[in-house]
Amino acid sequence: MQSPDDIPLATLLGEIRRCTLCAAELPLGPRPVLQAGREARILVVGQAPGTRVHSTGLPFNDPSGDRLREWLGVDRDTFYDPARIAVVPMAFCYPGRGTSGDLPPPPRCAQTWRSRLLAQLPHIQLTVVLGQYAVAWHLPDARGSLTGIVQDWRAHLPALVPMPHPSPRNNLWLRRNPWFETEVVPWVRSRVAELLERD
Repeated sequence: MQSPDDIPLATLLGEIRRCTLCAAELPLGPRPVLQAGREARILVVGQAPGTRVHSTGLPFNDPSGDRLREWLGVDRDTFYDPARIAVVPMAFCYPGRGTSGDLPPPPRCAQTWRSRLLAQLPHIQLTVVLGQYAVAWHLPDARGSLTGIVQDWRAHLPALVPMPHPSPRNNLWLRRNPWFETEVVPWVRSRVAELLERD
């Protein structure tokens, strides 16, 4: 039985999952993929679903997700519990392929839905921001490269932590920046565990 507080979010999620605004531009058609619950204390912000996520309807149900869950220190059951972790990418549908990977998230998605949805998540205490498009939206005043912004991660604590995308495409970046997994990841795991223990 939903409480009255949950009804606006449930209604909004229903609207999002029926969205067809970008249908003409989406090679696989619209299939919005996200998860959110009003009780969630952790928000994960990715870019846009890939083909495997599109086909399964589960956010981060791919090798990127395996690495992300390792970074967060959580198992699949915890990750896919919307009452604990919200997963709200910058665009909800697979945008198609470009010359060097998936296309960027279509801006129309965030412009239409993002502020309304985040307003329905009042208990978020940690936002994990993955990749350049998510960082640009959540840290609009940040300047410099994504690497520089991630290196300055402590400036945004404890509410937000910028991170590279966990895609296998970033394996070289991770090898060149070992400080990320020795400094940032342990802090993230500790903070995530702290917030989940409060549940």
